[in-house]
Amino acid sequence: QVQLVESGGGLVQPGGSLRLSCTASRSTNYMGWYHQAPGKQRELVATQTSDGHTTYADSVKGRFTISRDNAKNTVYLQMNGLKPEDTAVYFCRALWGGVFYWGQGTQVTVSS
Repeated sequence: QVQLVESGGGLVQPGGSLRLSCTASRSTNYMGWYHQAPGKQRELVATQTSDGHTTYADSVKGRFTISRDNAKNTVYLQMNGLKPEDTAVYFCRALWGGVFYWGQGTQVTVSS
């Protein structure tokens, strides 16, 4: 199994920045970030494989950057130019042994 521990959420004003971190208990090939706003389905934000292939949702391209430190089994999400519509719980997801695992989520609130 894989345990995922997220950190870095919080309250930020529109236009501000936050960096989320997710550390896995073991090395995984695929790690990514998803978010879920109240009353909505969980959606992909960004993903990255261990060889550096990345995927972004259209809504965050040019504002968010996903990166990994494979030595630390950690994936980061740098979020710049935050908008109120980015408000959601952000979840880390990892693939290991053919099974997807989720973190507990971290709240990101963008509000003035």
